[in-house]
Amino acid sequence: MTLLVDVHTHVYLPRYASWLRSRSVAPRILVNEAGEERLLILENETNVGRPVGPSYWDINAKLSFMDQHGIDISVVSFANPWLDFLSPPDAESLARDLNVDLEEYCATSPSLPSSSLKRIYGLGLLPLVPGIPVSSVLEAVSQIAKAPHLRGLIMGTKGLGKGLDDDALNPVWKAIEENGLVVFLHPHYGVDPSAWGEKENGHVLPLALGFPFETTTAITRFILSGAFDRFPSIRILLAHSGGTLPQLSSRLASCIDHDPVVASRLKHDARFYLGKLWFDAVAYGPEELAFVSEIISRAGRYESGSTNTKSLADRKEGSKRMLFGTDHPFFPPLSSSEKWKSVVENLEAIDAVAGWGTNEREGVRAGNALTFFGIQ
Repeated sequence: MTLLVDVHTHVYLPRYASWLRSRSVAPRILVNEAGEERLLILENETNVGRPVGPSYWDINAKLSFMDQHGIDISVVSFANPWLDFLSPPDAESLARDLNVDLEEYCATSPSLPSSSLKRIYGLGLLPLVPGIPVSSVLEAVSQIAKAPHLRGLIMGTKGLGKGLDDDALNPVWKAIEENGLVVFLHPHYGVDPSAWGEKENGHVLPLALGFPFETTTAITRFILSGAFDRFPSIRILLAHSGGTLPQLSSRLASCIDHDPVVASRLKHDARFYLGKLWFDAVAYGPEELAFVSEIISRAGRYESGSTNTKSLADRKEGSKRMLFGTDHPFFPPLSSSEKWKSVVENLEAIDAVAGWGTNEREGVRAGNALTFFGIQ
């Protein structure tokens, strides 16, 4: 049976949406002059925001979207801004309750025809806010690990407030690794808004560039901290095909070679660690997917010293660490008769990658995700 699995698809469950409605500053859900609910995620967004509706929290709307686009299974995650705008007690309580809500959301989804597989699985939340006891975060890891339909967690880039290279996170990484949970690393803040200048360009620069740059910086700091050497089995999935890390990985390695402080901290060439990551295939173009898959596959060669070989076979091997996603429910079609471009264009990109055959395409569409998330 040929399946399609969406690993990058979000929900704002009712309990969380209620919190956002109660706020007077971003992040918040407001009602505009036309009586429409809009989501403001960042403080520097205009009051236009994003349209909010049932697709954000209604399981039937999610299933309808899946049916319309031939998606068999979704691995849903809470969308940014998560919990880092809350106090430690509120974050701890809300994370616990939302993980319960998400498990129920997944458990009540239908099964695939003639199968025991659910149509929806989930990624839970950790109460990652400055000042919270690490013991509270570890309790959330344990809660997620015990939930039958949760396969991991989604995480922003700030950790406990100091980033992913914060030594205080070491017990958290260890617990995640020991429980076999997936970490889906997803951006929220982008970069300093002053980088975009004074000309009004809407959300284009913050989302198209700021989000991938944020992911790139966060995972690079994680790598430079030596975390992959301490926790070699941890599984991290990067949103938006890893931002710009694949393109800059060789430049990164060169800079490390000339910096003895960092070079002495890592056991491997920086490019080696790209082969330990997974990447969603939300890149919208076959050339981008081909490049990322080639970089992934060549990463392990920096262990053996055979780094110069380059062929289409690289793309086949690298495809095993790439997984289809849609970023639903963001950027809906402008017409009710249209399909979502994030689905159509990303599937077309998968089908058009030079060097990928049927096995590679089916792996990216479903097989890799089923293995990665232990859905069987």
